[in-house]
Amino acid sequence: MCKRETDNETAVVAVSRGATEGAGMNIHSKDLDRDLSREEAEAALALLRQWAADKTDEEVASLDPLVSRLVPGKEVSNYPALARAYPEDFAVDEDYKASMPDLQNGPSSLIRGAKRAIQHVGISNFRLPIGFHTRDNGDLTLETSVTGTVSLEAEKKGINMSRIMRTFYKHAEEVFSFEVIARALDAYKSDLESFDARIMMRMSFPMKVDSLRSGLAGYQYYDIALELIEADGVRKKIVHLDYVYSSTCPCSLELSEHARQYRGQLATPHSQRSVARVSVELDPTADVLWFEDLIDMCRAAVPTETQVMVKREDEQAFAELNAANPIFVEDAARLFAEQLQADARVADYRVIASHQESLHSHDAVSVLTEGATFDAESLDPRLFQSLFHVG
Repeated sequence: MCKRETDNETAVVAVSRGATEGAGMNIHSKDLDRDLSREEAEAALALLRQWAADKTDEEVASLDPLVSRLVPGKEVSNYPALARAYPEDFAVDEDYKASMPDLQNGPSSLIRGAKRAIQHVGISNFRLPIGFHTRDNGDLTLETSVTGTVSLEAEKKGINMSRIMRTFYKHAEEVFSFEVIARALDAYKSDLESFDARIMMRMSFPMKVDSLRSGLAGYQYYDIALELIEADGVRKKIVHLDYVYSSTCPCSLELSEHARQYRGQLATPHSQRSVARVSVELDPTADVLWFEDLIDMCRAAVPTETQVMVKREDEQAFAELNAANPIFVEDAARLFAEQLQADARVADYRVIASHQESLHSHDAVSVLTEGATFDAESLDPRLFQSLFHVG
């Protein structure tokens, strides 16, 4: 008999003896440290399964709980019974944390799909109260929805999403400005070892608005978003504002007046609630552009903003204001652009207008952009649906 066969026989006898005596499974081989062959491993596995076949779960577990994974029919055994009470006193130390798996920071071999760089990966709509400076009313604390993303290189598996939130929370107690957002961006770029990054903060901004004639006042709420983008080492500060107004159709107005003049027929022109999403890139060398400043520009462009507090005299005034400012959707886009172009604090800009028609079953829309920041050949298929305003 050759030496290898002798060694195998010795190992099998030793395993059998250990199992029979209940003293554990120990292979007593003189050259245990050598590289074992696959055939030897298969022989040992077969013997282990033979031994475990007629043993209780308790006996198998007393040898090693992991053995049950190797025994057919017991692969998913939960023995020993897992603790079901929450361990209130369990404390995590550094060694335990180091032992925990971290698949997102795993090797590139774990990447699924095309090994391509991802421009943006992160989290959207985590909310917290944030303080903001305002032009007219000091500092306000507003519920804010935050989106934070970073770029991901092709050879990296993923990012630790919670780091974005943890990093942002370090700055959450500060009154926010673009400078504070920039510090948060720097921090999570560093934490996540990323080149490009983006932070967007959305909030509903309250501003008190006077009625047209009655002397009443009420709060108008404006959907506003601040966005700080860094790409290829260049940072851009962007403000987005949804401005809601009434648009009276110039054609319908003329036709209504024609019916009155030629036939004595009462007629009313159609008008509808409309939304313009105005996005501006801020000139980094210019003065502060306050939220209120951008709202004032929109009012100067299209004064028929929807009203908050209305008595009869205000309703009549609003009808007169609409008749004095009839606009097609093309007019709206150009009127907003005229105001933006005249302000030195505004660099590139985009105007998206949607007149949600009361005459038609469809909307009238327009998009006007200035500069490379907002230039795009393709649009989000649901872009205009996102402009639907719910009071």
